Amino acid sequence: MNTIQEISWQGLWKNNPALVQMLGLCPLLAVTNTFINGLGLGIATLAVLVGSNISVSIVRNWIPNEIRIPVFVMIIASLVTIVQLLMNAYTYELYQTLGIFIPLIVTNCAIIGRAEAFASKNSVHLAAADGFMMGLGFLAVLLMLGGIREILGNGTLFSGADLLLGNLANDWTLHLFQFEQHFLVAILPPGAFIVMGLLIALKNRFEKRIESLVVGDKNKSEKIERARVTAES
Repeated sequence: MNTIQEISWQGLWKNNPALVQMLGLCPLLAVTNTFINGLGLGIATLAVLVGSNISVSIVRNWIPNEIRIPVFVMIIASLVTIVQLLMNAYTYELYQTLGIFIPLIVTNCAIIGRAEAFASKNSVHLAAADGFMMGLGFLAVLLMLGGIREILGNGTLFSGADLLLGNLANDWTLHLFQFEQHFLVAILPPGAFIVMGLLIALKNRFEKRIESLVVGDKNKSEKIERARVTAES
């Protein structure tokens, strides 16, 4: 596995910022009551994560060690401001829906954590790859959480797509089934905690299954090797 593959594996699965590191849970749990809300916040976080990793990697050799964290926070805050202004200009209704959680990207521990742990010690292209894969892993969890909650709570999917994509997506809402009464728990924060817990349990289950397959194959190959050595002796 080369370096880029290892970075991809870590960001998307092994060290996923939401499912494994449990970072950025406040906005993740608060705004993922629909798929589109999760997509909007995920794209904003991904853009800031890639931009901050690249910026930190570029200036890492000129920043004194004692003030590196304040400088990193200033870089992240500047990028968040740019994203906030762009969303305000082009996706105003979605910007209003996400509210305070767009500015709060500055405090997302996943972003400052990658700037400190990876971007400040690696080249620009590796830092960009790390930011993209970590952001993509975070975005994937937002989409799964938002999609599951929207389906369980409202019986729809892609509701409000026009808030992000404009008039082109006016009729993109899928009505999967109808409730006599909405499953309110799925839409409220307690539902977010429950679905998030199930996703983490599912991820751990797959992880153990993969490990058992790998370890099982390894043990099998070791046994074959011992048999061959004994035969030669």
